[in-house]
Amino acid sequence: MDGSLPMTAFQPALKSARTTTEAYIQHATQDLHGDLADAVRYAVTGGKGLRGFLVYEGARLHGIDAAGAAPVAASIECLHAYSLVHDDLPCMDDDDLRRGQPTVHKKWNETIAVLAGDALQSLAFEWVTTGAGSAQARLELSATLARDAGLRGMVGGQMMDINAETAAEPLTLEQITLLQAGKTGALISWSAMAGARMAGADTGPLNIYGDRLGLAFQIADDILDVVGDAATVGKAVGKDAAAGKATFVSLLGLDEAKNRASQLVQEACDALSSYGDDADCLKEAAQFVITRGH
Repeated sequence: MDGSLPMTAFQPALKSARTTTEAYIQHATQDLHGDLADAVRYAVTGGKGLRGFLVYEGARLHGIDAAGAAPVAASIECLHAYSLVHDDLPCMDDDDLRRGQPTVHKKWNETIAVLAGDALQSLAFEWVTTGAGSAQARLELSATLARDAGLRGMVGGQMMDINAETAAEPLTLEQITLLQAGKTGALISWSAMAGARMAGADTGPLNIYGDRLGLAFQIADDILDVVGDAATVGKAVGKDAAAGKATFVSLLGLDEAKNRASQLVQEACDALSSYGDDADCLKEAAQFVITRGH
């Protein structure tokens, strides 16, 4: 998990995607001032930008340029940031550090953090309807984002995770897989399919890719919680073990968890065969997910 594998196309593409998305958000909010606006911009800065990258790459595969994909990439990064801001609150995971910086409620206060999360979610649904594609495509993007971010996706998965902390018995592997498919995987899958949805194309291959990628991402997070250090990871580590939570590592063991993640990455890459060499950057992204150090 040291992130040392060469990523010849992926790393520049990831950097470009992150820069383009952050520039879009800064420009679109330049008329907003005060602590709340500053907290919103702070929350979307400094992350990997993986979900936005997936939007751009999926769009590129379907002939949609970065300008057409930027509002959609910005929307998913805002929605992801909102989830992190709220997840870090004392009533949730109670974290002081995110992306190597103080969490929003630590830099400002809990009120600002709650409202910043609310504002980020609203911006996501405002911008997702302004990207490339037909009116029907934009409607589908908005409807699926609402579903995957809500009770049937991220929020539902988060509730399952919270309930697991006080459950009489640790979750089984099947239950953890279902939980993480919502909490982490739903928005990664949505991001992977966004380009195909904008183009009105078949989402099947990218659906499989995103599903496998999301689960591999969470397994890698569980591994980093065991073997990573806070300075590199950018947030507290070892919290799952301290809380006695069942994770992919606690149930499978470290080596088998790594093997499972590698298998999922291979399945993700295999799903892209119909795109040929054009999907090489997405394949590198899948490798990055399980070799990253943060």
